[in-house]
Amino acid sequence: MWWPVAVETAALAWALGPFIRHRIDMNRWSSEPLNPSHHEPPAGQSLTVLLPVWNEAAIIERKLSNLAEQEGRFDLHIIDSASTDDTVARTRAWLAAHPEAFDEVTVDVMPRRLGKSAAVVRALETLASREAGLVCMTDADAMLAPGTLLRLMTWFNDPMMGVVGAVPDRSHAREEERQHRDAWEAMRMAESAVDSTPFLEGSCMMWRSSLLSPQDVVPYANADDAQIATAIRCKGWRSIADAGATFTDVAPLSAHGQRRQKVRRGQGLQRLLMRRRGDAGHSKQGVFGRIFRRQHHFHIVAPLLLTVASVAAAVRWGLVLVFGWPEASTTAAHLHLAATGMEAIALLAWFGAKQGRSWGPLTLLGQWLISMTWLMQSLVTLARGRSLHVWEQHRDERMLNQE
Repeated sequence: MWWPVAVETAALAWALGPFIRHRIDMNRWSSEPLNPSHHEPPAGQSLTVLLPVWNEAAIIERKLSNLAEQEGRFDLHIIDSASTDDTVARTRAWLAAHPEAFDEVTVDVMPRRLGKSAAVVRALETLASREAGLVCMTDADAMLAPGTLLRLMTWFNDPMMGVVGAVPDRSHAREEERQHRDAWEAMRMAESAVDSTPFLEGSCMMWRSSLLSPQDVVPYANADDAQIATAIRCKGWRSIADAGATFTDVAPLSAHGQRRQKVRRGQGLQRLLMRRRGDAGHSKQGVFGRIFRRQHHFHIVAPLLLTVASVAAAVRWGLVLVFGWPEASTTAAHLHLAATGMEAIALLAWFGAKQGRSWGPLTLLGQWLISMTWLMQSLVTLARGRSLHVWEQHRDERMLNQE
């Protein structure tokens, strides 16, 4: 039974190797703090806040108040994806009651719902016809911390800065979600420090409007935030996450809601990584090209390799059931025992992470295994031709955000 052990071990090593190398590089990249060089936004730089909404009646008034409390003056462009509740009516009533909250306000209502990415494309087409300066996209359920917009604007004193994203402070997060987010944010911050990260949070991100065209966003695919970040970086400008700019939203409250969100997000990132592997991952992109190739491995290759390893393990145990445990002190017995120990550690790490427990070095391994499970589900969904770019909201989180 040496060959199932060889396949299992080789697949796991191939899957884990780039993660370990990236983790080592992250420690080196993060040695220098990432902060804007100026404390004030560029003089004369205009800002338009882009707010995509769909059935946000429960929280739209709170979101508008949150934006109005931000420092500075800016335009507001609301794009509604054919809401079936009274989101638009509440929006217009709030705007009428607070006419001085924003400078120019546009409320664009789409005739039918096509998903957030399609709404973003439509808004970009409108903004392309005007001198928009900087554009900040934010979600209705993301409540910006005071000074977030001005903080993001200060980065654009750097002429090579193309897009900057805020980072989330998720309330009511399950322990396993918190652990996952900590690892994810550490990765994005390290990538931002050395060059650029391809993945930002669409809940709050700002870019130079002149660097982005509607054609840069595929309307039938989600992860429009990552599409925008990658498109701008491939044109030669930086894409970074700023830990000093934050927003608060509510994480999925149930394991089912968390899985549904991760699978949907994973599918969008996988589509982007497959579509742009050739140009964004090219060696001419320097360090960013290496980052993008590794992310391709993390999101697509590694889940497939882990599946191969799992199948090999199942075959090995099937052979044991048929032929019995190998004779003691033989090479086959040693190989089987080593593989069994490796599987036991993996299962323990996976179970601990699923329960939100922190078990030292096993915690990171467990989070990795759970992430691979979600990503494999999104790959299967994608292979079956089921697109997740139009999704249902997590209503219980919306109710908490209303409070």
